[in-house]
Order: sequence, then structure tokens, then C-alpha cells
Amino acid sequence: MEPTSPITLAVVSGGLGLPSSTRLLADRLTEATSAQLASAGREVRVRLYELRPLATPISHHLLSGFPTQALGGALEEVSTADALIAVSPIFSASYSGLFKSFFDLVEPGALAGKPVLIGATGGTARHSLALEHAMRPLFAYQRALVAPTAVFAASEDWGGTGDTHTDSLPARIERAGGELAALVLAALANPRPTDGPAVTPSALGFH
Repeated sequence: MEPTSPITLAVVSGGLGLPSSTRLLADRLTEATSAQLASAGREVRVRLYELRPLATPISHHLLSGFPTQALGGALEEVSTADALIAVSPIFSASYSGLFKSFFDLVEPGALAGKPVLIGATGGTARHSLALEHAMRPLFAYQRALVAPTAVFAASEDWGGTGDTHTDSLPARIERAGGELAALVLAALANPRPTDGPAVTPSALGFH
């Protein structure tokens, strides 16, 4: 990529409701990441995909092997973007089936080495561990480069100020956006060879 080329940021929101707190979190993470990249002098091109309207095409693709134009475009954008933000609601201690079905359709290897920021929403903080025991392994399996900070937003987080053990939601969003921006800039400055080893967070300065 030329230094002046826009950085492409794909955003996947698995929210099912209207309005959707999952979409709201995705928007906040996108804003934080874009602001960090802009402060580094880089233009950002955002492509956001909500999975709710794609539910039927996703089901048909799983059965037939053929995507609709809209679904095919979303899968292509996620596969070729410089970075990805992926946010899902948490149901029964894991990401939604719709979220998992979408990423099942991404071509094997398409996310290898791609900087990814994960987030999730749920009714209570008890669901927050799903980010680490479910979502992070999903993207680790696909050999993505997942940002250290994963952001969970419970219902009470939207108006909360955090506590002695947990930063406020805005602080966590800001930190995560900064980490993803740093991973993107480092990945673009040091392209990963096609058949080379996967880049790790520690190799890019995260410990």
C-alpha cells in the first residue's frame, strides 16, 4: 500500500435488535480507531456491515455454497480490509450463532495476520469472559492478530464510570482503538510474507 492510500477498516456488527447496543459499541470502537489513525496522518475508509439484514443470505450460503451479491461483498471487504472490528452480542456465554455463521463463510487464511479488535455486549458483566474463552479463540484459530484489549459493554457500562478494578467504558474503548491503530500501522510498515510466520502482538511492542 502507498503511504497516502486510505486504510480500509471493515466493521462487523452482529446485533439483532433495533436499536442495537452492539452496533453502538461497534460505532464507538470505529470512531476511536479512526481518530487514532487520523492523528497519525492516515485517512481511513470504513465499511460497516450489520449481520441482521444478512441473516437469510448467510443461511442460504451455508446450504447452497453461493452468496448473494450483498453477502459476497461483505465477505470480500472483510477479507481484504487492512483491519477488522468485530462485535457480537453474547448469548448463553458465547457469541451469537449468526456471528459465527458469518465468519464460517470467510475463506480459510483470509484473516491471517490481519489486525482485529473484538468487542461484545450483554445484559450483565458476568458475560464478559466470553470475549476471552470464545471470541478470542475464534480469531486466533483464523490466525488473526487480535488486539490485547477486548471491550465488553454491559447495560450498566453505558452510563457508568468504572471502579477501582475496571476502567470506564469510554476509557476501554479509547485504549482498544489505540491498540488496533498501532497494530495496523505496524502491520503496514512491516508486511507479513505470504508464507511467513504469523505476526504476534509481542513482536509489535505489546507485552
